[in-house]
Amino acid sequence: MNIKKIYAGILAAVLTLSTVLSAEDKVVLRVGHFPNITHAQALVAHQLSRQGKGWFEQRLGDGVEIQWNLYNAGPTAMEALFANSLDITYVGPSPALNAYSKTRQRDIKIISGAADGGAALVVNPKLGLKTQKDFIGKKIATPQMGNTQDVACRAWLIDAGLKITLTGGDAHILPTANPEQLSLFKQGLVDAVWTVEPWVSRLIDNAGGEVLYDQKEAVTTVLVTCNRVLKEHKDLVDKFIKAHEELTDWIIAHPQEAQELVRKELEDTTRGKIAKELVASSWKRLIFTNKVNVPELNKFVEYAYECGFIRNKIDTKNLFYKRD
Repeated sequence: MNIKKIYAGILAAVLTLSTVLSAEDKVVLRVGHFPNITHAQALVAHQLSRQGKGWFEQRLGDGVEIQWNLYNAGPTAMEALFANSLDITYVGPSPALNAYSKTRQRDIKIISGAADGGAALVVNPKLGLKTQKDFIGKKIATPQMGNTQDVACRAWLIDAGLKITLTGGDAHILPTANPEQLSLFKQGLVDAVWTVEPWVSRLIDNAGGEVLYDQKEAVTTVLVTCNRVLKEHKDLVDKFIKAHEELTDWIIAHPQEAQELVRKELEDTTRGKIAKELVASSWKRLIFTNKVNVPELNKFVEYAYECGFIRNKIDTKNLFYKRD
């Protein structure tokens, strides 16, 4: 009997079992975001994860694995949160408010701010669109029905007296995935687009669009979770918030490095070339922040109610999570 071979076999079995147990003991935190520059913190962190320099991984500890999940717009991300296939997500305020309303104001927590601004209504300058009344009979593309820009667009038209329903009305709101908006605008199949960066800059630079209405102070992106995750992983959520805040501060202090990481992540996600100038142009419209502009957020409550996405007016006091 070869004792050395027996010991080697035992050692290999122990190491294998240790690896399996280690993998099973890991906590997986599933984080959502969109391939938009308005989600810059997520883009930077996702790219660092690809490079093996994970921002959140380093700050949450070796026992935590971050899994990144991509979405085109907020309603889909909130559905994933409810379906237990997502734990934390960067999202626009309107889908978060809608989800909060659907749970009778008992679930969904905004745990941090992320970005303000960066959204705009881009029009074809040849059409002479200047006021809401000019959009009667016109077609406006938005990222997804019920997402933040979709609600803002509908509310803006309703405020001027236009009749806007979920499926029709005086103007036609066409929920369209961001990548498809550019080609439709170029072909003249839509007259305007209400969207976020980098798509705003693309519509201007690549399709001759012109900004009619710039949402400079609007709450564009927040960080959201739900009671399920807070109950199961409150300590991890607290650490994630702190890491997010540190990342926001780093992005503000290092704009050039942050823009390059964002550009690389967008290229990896879209598998296309992203110009540095596009990222730089988009950056100018954005305000990265860890705070939530509550007055602006409350405007969205009114907008969502006016548009029919929220049946009853809601109180946002229970919407915000306070870290111990």
